[in-house]
Amino acid sequence: MESKKEQASQWFSALQRDLINIFEEIEAEATHSQYDKEPGKFRLKPWLREGGGGGTMAILEGRVFEKAGVNVSTVFGEFSEEFRAQIPGAAQDPRFWASGISVVIHPRSPHVPIIHMNTRMIVTQKLWFGGGTDLTPCIAIEKDTEHFHEALNQTCDGFDLTYYEKFKKWADEYFYLPHRQEPRGVGGIFYDYLNSGDWENDFNFTQAIGRTFASLYPEIVRRHLNKSWTDSDRKTQLKKRGRYVEFNLLYDRGTMFGLKTGGNVEAILMSLPPVVEWPGA
Repeated sequence: MESKKEQASQWFSALQRDLINIFEEIEAEATHSQYDKEPGKFRLKPWLREGGGGGTMAILEGRVFEKAGVNVSTVFGEFSEEFRAQIPGAAQDPRFWASGISVVIHPRSPHVPIIHMNTRMIVTQKLWFGGGTDLTPCIAIEKDTEHFHEALNQTCDGFDLTYYEKFKKWADEYFYLPHRQEPRGVGGIFYDYLNSGDWENDFNFTQAIGRTFASLYPEIVRRHLNKSWTDSDRKTQLKKRGRYVEFNLLYDRGTMFGLKTGGNVEAILMSLPPVVEWPGA
């Protein structure tokens, strides 16, 4: 088990390093005059969890990415009594270990979609992988949506032909705002409690999701990188960000897990955009 934990935590850290390099390269590629500042660089901030473990926040406030967070953590300890019943295996034994990566990108250009990706491995008396990725365009572009889903479909099919439809449906149901009766974005995939009985295959699938994200999203960003946008486009973007905030604070499992396990509040809330508006503002 310790070897599996080490492999997983090392992979999440390696993916963090790769994504930092990729996003900093894109920062340097922007040429449009509306990007009115120097290319941004990630700031790394290690942190320790009082109950055990810790992580590293990586936050960029740049010209292409108004706010980008690429965080990793590996934490362990015991679940609180109120949270144990919600986690498989924790009611019998409250001890846990969890490692993962969480990525949320809020671009400056309204033409570049918001994106989220996270993958994780959790160990209680049971072991499983979870995660996924979803796209939230402020100005919907069909080509981007098709490209995004086709790439995820291909990745899933490489492991199990039932995965894509199952995990897409899960994402459609999960990334939904009941109080608004609308989806957060254009979907993606979401999976949890993945334990097929073949740890290597499940781990390879989780890595494949990370690699697909690392190649797929930069393609979409570069497609729109140097397009002009209007004040009206920007207002549309800020209101869409408001929907993003509502979901993450009201429904997001990762937010709840982090807060209920004594995680780093700053890292947990890195998903929130730097500037936002709500209808009526």
